[in-house]
Formats: sequence, C-alpha cells, structure tokens
Amino acid sequence: MQASRLLRLLMLLQSRGRQTAPQLAAALEVSTRTVLRDIDALSAAGVPVWGQPGRHGGGFQLEEGWRTQLTGMTEDEAQALLLAGLPEAAQDLGLGQAAVGARLKLLAGLPRSVAAQGQRVAQRLHLDPLDWYRAPDTPQYLQAVAAAVWQGRRIRVHYESWQGPRRRLLDPLGLVLKAGAWYLVAQAVPVAKGGAPRTYRLASLRSLQVLEDAAARPAGFDLPSFWRASSARFEAELRQLAVRLRVSPLGLARLHNARLPFALEGVPDLQGWQTLLLSMENEDMAARQLLLLGAEAEVLQPQSLRASLQALAQAMLELYR
Repeated sequence: MQASRLLRLLMLLQSRGRQTAPQLAAALEVSTRTVLRDIDALSAAGVPVWGQPGRHGGGFQLEEGWRTQLTGMTEDEAQALLLAGLPEAAQDLGLGQAAVGARLKLLAGLPRSVAAQGQRVAQRLHLDPLDWYRAPDTPQYLQAVAAAVWQGRRIRVHYESWQGPRRRLLDPLGLVLKAGAWYLVAQAVPVAKGGAPRTYRLASLRSLQVLEDAAARPAGFDLPSFWRASSARFEAELRQLAVRLRVSPLGLARLHNARLPFALEGVPDLQGWQTLLLSMENEDMAARQLLLLGAEAEVLQPQSLRASLQALAQAMLELYR
C-alpha cells in the first residue's frame, strides 16, 4: 500500500510540478503528516525532492529535468483508463483509485507542455451520464459481475424479469452504462439454436454466484456493435403506437424538453399550433406521458387514446372537486 502511494506521490510531483503538503494530502486522501513521511521516504530512496518554505510560494518539487520511468500500469489501472472521463462509473466498479493512478501515470509519461493541456481538458470537459432527476443506479452485485466479465467466468443468477422471477446460467460478455443504469450483456447456457446474447439490468439481480468455469465468448462478438443494434431494435419494437397530436408552441417546447422523438406535419396555424406524429409504447403509457403537456396539446388520433385521456381528466376532476 505504501509503495503504491509513494509512486502516486511521485507521479503527482512529476506531472503537476510544485505542490504543497495539503494539496498532496488532498490528492492522495491521506493526512499531511503522512505526506511529509512519504516525502522523507522518497528522499531517502534517492529521489531528488526539494522542499521550499513559505506560506504562498512554498511546497515540494522534483529537481528540474529529473523524471522517473516507473510509469508501468497495473492491470486495474489499464482497465480504469477507459473510464478516466467517467469517475462515477469507475467508482461504482471499484476502480476509482485505479483510475486516478492510471491518469497520473499517463500525465507523468508526457512532456510537461502536453501534460498541462491534459489538465486543462479535465477542467473544461466533464461527462455526467446520469439524467436529470434520476437517482444513481449502483446495483448490489455490480463489482462481482464486473470481475466475472474481466476474468471471463461463468455466472449463475436469480433475477426479477417483467414476467416474474427467473434463474439463468450465463456467460457474461460485457457491461453497459446507459443513462445511469448498469446492464449486463450475456449469453444463456446452454445456447439455444439461433439464440443471441441478451441484456439484463443489474438492479434486477436478486442473487449471484460466480463459478470457476470459463465463460464462452461468441466468435467475433463486438459489444458496441451489439448494443447499437439491440437498442435500435428495442426502440422499434417498443414504440408501435402512432399518435397524431396538435400542440401549442409551449407544448412543442415541453416535448423537446422531454426528448420524445416526433415528426412535424405541415406548418403552424395562425395561433402557432402545429400537428405532429409521435411513436409511443402503448395507450396507457401514451396517456400518462401526454398528460404532462396539460392543455397545451390535443390528441387527434387514435380515438381510443382521446377517450383514455378524457377518462383520466374526468377522474382527476372528481379527485380535486
């Protein structure tokens, strides 16, 4: 543990230049006293660390021009490097500290001018995969499933599907973080004829057993390609109800904010109302979603959806009367 921390301290000094003891302590998540002991340990090991006193100009730095070549990444750090722009995801997977270490080693191996550009990017570009008003999804078995994915080991799961509880023997193929929710792409065992990998939401897992058996991986399987095709197919199958809608300018703005896909028909009328087409999952879901538009939208077709909205509106009137 101390050796790893000393290496991270060295990488910090090499990539950032002069740092105060409190700055180093905050970056390493240790006390200032521990940092001072580690500085002494580096100096005793022959690393040319110079300390300069002073409230504002003081701190520690390496001798000008001195650089270490101890930048080889551990396995965890190599895995975490791809998540360096998604610190929450790395933290969920148990790779938070590894992501920090990988980034420090990457910066330490670059010329000072290029490393400075990397620091600027980190302060000017931040990725947040979680949608507004959504609670973070950190499933109970995420790290165990991630370990099975990395190591290529078969798993036995008990999960809650929309059709009820299910038990499956799976070969895990990959993990996907979609809008703050974690999904497992896996192949059921035994593989049915023509059976394709399926997607399982990790929050639905009720129990997990990681087996010693090696997981089989389909030849040529590519996770990003599978996910793109699967997502497109899922959305096409999900949204089979065609809705023709008349909306006000405010209603159109609310549709944009809700990020519901639609196609405009014709041009706005004199009051600015416009007709458009929506693809929705079913009448029940459509009625609940379109109620959010209030009196800023009128369903034109299908007639059955108009009747559903009238019934819901009547029930609300009775409730608030």
